[in-house]
Amino acid sequence: MLPQVEHELHKRRRSRNLGLLVVLLAFVALVFGLSIAKITSGDMMEGYDHQPRASILPKDPNPPARTAPVAAPGTPAAEAMSQQPGASQ
Repeated sequence: MLPQVEHELHKRRRSRNLGLLVVLLAFVALVFGLSIAKITSGDMMEGYDHQPRASILPKDPNPPARTAPVAAPGTPAAEAMSQQPGASQ
């Protein structure tokens, strides 16, 4: 039986594949390490979803006064409010 001789093309391909393996493993280790660092930091984790985060907004020293809700004209609630005694027309 003849010994199999590996062609030079296969040797180069194997070395490139091993290089790619090392790069991918380094990337996975980097992402894993950053994830662990973020989780163990203990900060509040809030995703950025294109909306303001109430937890980081400053408190309003003079919040607006609450007013009674107003019914839209032409709705049953507006008609009921206009039929109440003392309602201005």
